[in-house]
Amino acid sequence: MEVVVKRSARRKKTISARMVGGVMEVLAPARISDAALAGHIQKLRSRLERRSYPKDDSHLHERAGLLNRKYFQGRLTWNSIRYSSNQEHRRGSCNCLARTILISSHLAHLPQWVEDYVIVHELAHLIEPNHGPRFKALVHRYPLAERAIGFLMASERLDKHSSS
Repeated sequence: MEVVVKRSARRKKTISARMVGGVMEVLAPARISDAALAGHIQKLRSRLERRSYPKDDSHLHERAGLLNRKYFQGRLTWNSIRYSSNQEHRRGSCNCLARTILISSHLAHLPQWVEDYVIVHELAHLIEPNHGPRFKALVHRYPLAERAIGFLMASERLDKHSSS
């Protein structure tokens, strides 16, 4: 998410953020240091991301493009990536022949780094259709892979207990 900081001498204490044309605009006092502001920006970004749900298919396409460039050197191509509301037991799926990716709409309310992991997982299937060692090496290019897997496992356990 692109961030633009606007400082004001009239603003004394409060820091706020809003989305303007897809850019996070942070309004801050002129005197606050960059280091102090960085922590506030992270919290405000998380809050805005949670508020911006539900996400749409163009969001997925944008994230997949970013992740493709970052972890696959922009080599991958796909015909479509979209949310699916009828994936009860899967987080995502990839049809390697049709080069289409479906992401469970249930993921749209999770933190962006978790959804990014699932997108990276499905993008990796465009190179390696199985879950073997080469596939795992591709997925683990994403530095938060293990953390996201743990988050999803914990979420699953909570879901099972709450529905019992």
